Order: sequence, then C-alpha cells, then structure tokens
Amino acid sequence: MNRSALVLFGGLLILTAVFLLGLNGCGGSAGSGGLNPPLSLGKIDHVVVIFQENRTPDNLFHDPVLISRGADIATAGTNSKGQTITLGQINLASNYDLSHAHSAFLAMYDGGKMDGADLIEVSCNKDPACPPPNPQFMYVNPGDVQPYFQLAEQYTFGDRMFQTNQGPSFPAHQFIISGTSAPTATSNLFASGNLNRGSIAGCIALPGTTVDLIDPSGRFSAAYPCFEHPTLTDLLDARGISWRYYAPSAGSIWTGPDAIQHICQPQTQNGELVCTGSAWKNVIIPQTQVLADIANNQLAKVSWVIPTGSDSDHPQGNDGTGPSWVASIVNAFGHSQYWSTTAIFITWDDWGGWYDHVAPKVINSYEYGFRVPLIVVSPYAKPAYISHVTHDFGSILKFVEQNFSLPSLGYADSPADNLSDCFDFSQNPITFRTIPAALDANFFVHDTRPPTDPDDD
Repeated sequence: MNRSALVLFGGLLILTAVFLLGLNGCGGSAGSGGLNPPLSLGKIDHVVVIFQENRTPDNLFHDPVLISRGADIATAGTNSKGQTITLGQINLASNYDLSHAHSAFLAMYDGGKMDGADLIEVSCNKDPACPPPNPQFMYVNPGDVQPYFQLAEQYTFGDRMFQTNQGPSFPAHQFIISGTSAPTATSNLFASGNLNRGSIAGCIALPGTTVDLIDPSGRFSAAYPCFEHPTLTDLLDARGISWRYYAPSAGSIWTGPDAIQHICQPQTQNGELVCTGSAWKNVIIPQTQVLADIANNQLAKVSWVIPTGSDSDHPQGNDGTGPSWVASIVNAFGHSQYWSTTAIFITWDDWGGWYDHVAPKVINSYEYGFRVPLIVVSPYAKPAYISHVTHDFGSILKFVEQNFSLPSLGYADSPADNLSDCFDFSQNPITFRTIPAALDANFFVHDTRPPTDPDDD
C-alpha cells in the first residue's frame, strides 16, 4: 500500500508518499511498544555510522565467545542440491568476489529456503586455483578480524541486523542516509543495482549512465542515478544539527549524497560535472579527516564514515586493513572528549554474496535483504550483549531521529525499531579500553597507498 508522511525537506513541509507494505516488516514495529521504548534524551550527543562492505554474520563472525553467548552463527549450510556444506575458512582479503546483485539475492533466498547460495556467480582473478570448492560457503579467518571480535565481545553485537534492500552497494548507501533508494519522493520504485555502465555515480555521472529500478511487481526499468527525495540530512539541517559524510571520493557508488539532486546540485566546471550545493560542504574528502576532526574537537553531531576499497572488507578489493581502520576510528573516539556522549554503529552495507542461514522477512519486491553484522559501541551500550531483536538500516535512522527529536522521514525508518534494546542508559558508563589492532590511526592519516575506489560489480 502507499504510506504518506509529512516530512521536513529544505526547511519546508512536504507530503511524501512511500511504498511500504504495512508495519509488520523486518523492522519489527508491529505492536512494537516493547521494541521502541523511549531513548534517554541528553545522554547521546554524537552519532557515528561506520559503513563497511559485503559481509554476513555467518561469514565474518565465527567468534567462539559470541557463539557461546548465544549469537546465531552457522557453521554449515544447505545448497540447491540439498547437500549440507560445512563452511570453509578464507582470508579477509580473498582472491575472488561473489555477485550480490538483486538476482543473486533471489537465487540464495529461494522463496525463504536459503538454499541457493551455490548458484551465486563467482568472479575470480587470474589465479588458476580460484575459486576454491564451495566458494560461497566460507567464514573469515578469525585471526584477520580480531578487532571486530574485541568490539563485539565488549559491547553489543546484533545477530538480527538486516540490510534493508535486496541488492548491492549503490542502493544500500542510499538507504543508510534516507531509508529508501526511490528516484523521487512519491515513487513506488527502488534503485536496485549498481551502475549499468560508467564508473562515476550520482548526479555527476556521465550522460548515459543508468541504474536499474524495480517496481512493486518485480519488473525492471532504468534511470539516470540522480534522485530527489528527503534524506536524514534534511531533517538535521532543518533543526540546525550538524552532520558530515566522510568519503574517499566524490563520484563513488559509496558516496550516498552525490545521488541526491538538492545536496549535489551538479554544475560543469573545467569540463566536468561536480557537486556544488551548499549542503555538499558536509561531504568531507578524504575520509581520514574524521580522525583529525575527533582530535581537534571539530566533530559534527551526526557522521557517516565510508572506507576506501582497501579498507572496506570488500572481497577481492580489500587488503585486510578494514578491521584496523575501524579500530582506529573507535580508539580515536574512546580517547577523546566525545566518548562519554557518543553512539557508534558499525555495520556492513550488504551481504556480499556469502552464505547466511537466516531468512529475512520479505515485505515487497525489494525489502528486506539478508543479514549483515552490527556492532553498537557506546559507554551506554549493553556490555557483552547479543541483540536478537530485528534491526535494519532504518533502525539507525530512527535512532538518530528520536535521539535528536526529529520527525520521521516516513521511509524504512517508519516501521523500524529504534535500537533501544542495545542500550542501558541507567548503567554506569563503560570505561573505554583500547581495541588492539595491527595498524593505528597514524598509518591511515599518513597512508601512502594509492587511493582505491569501490570494486563492486
């Protein structure tokens, strides 16, 4: 059905029609009084979203401590032939990638049976030993991701966090800033994939660049990847609440604001399209500036932090530095004046094609997608806690809205829970302990590696 909501957009009230099929979706707000108790206003003054790439809980978190506490992590899965496949071990920096397109979602989901992972396409480098047997049924070597384990063990780990969309990075990065990938405020379509051609995304993409759109019946069309609808940043701007979006480059499929017309406001300068909107000043390049802003006490109230390809955890595109990158940010917060009033949400933008055994609740042709890991870090996060409550990207948006007393966008945030089960605002604030990692903030601030854009087909 069509759901309408009044939202603030550019300082004005407008009517937004959003395609949502009821309130019984993955967010879990149907009869939701128990899932959405009020947050403790005034305790959290800064919210940070660290958005990594392409992992599931079954793939990334084979942590015996978490499993002993009840985290729902599988060690085997079923393929399309009905065979039980034991998950094998792989390095975080693997030599192959897996399709995570909408079609790959449909194959693995298989009407909820979750037995089609072996049908997902594999992309190999030139290594003759690639791919290994059962390449979709893998878990990451625990030695590669110890910083993630430390964070998840000390704070809150969510084993029922689902990506809101059934597809790859471009739409996922739209959902994390706005709760939708719709091309317009009143559309019932979703952008469902990455670019069909070209390497520059958003409103500065080259002419002829398109992304696929999916309609309520599952039919596809295509459109230029520049959209116009409200985002969480509009609600923040309307209340004078500062925000920053830290990203490696301006035209990436991972730079969500570049695809929003009123944020980007593209113009041609020196022969190329660039974003020139007044709100674009909040898109900070490079992403390592977040470390300087923390150190210099110049942090905005709400921040999104996007990695380079090398630091992203993206299969075949990363070099194993992602856990250190995330730890460097968390450690910077933990040893700063911001620690006592900060909530950090660490999650992954999509499942990456890896096997996961928990079926999402599908409510329409594009919502919801598979599980992704979630770590909630804060002095008020429940320590050593496993959240079994159903969350999605809309839950993060709802947390921000309710924490700063904002209205709802009326998109995925509307049916979502508010992550309140992950916090105990009456507890004694947790004293921060440094997260050990192979590389520290100094490495990333002075990084000499060539910048890498997303490798996300």
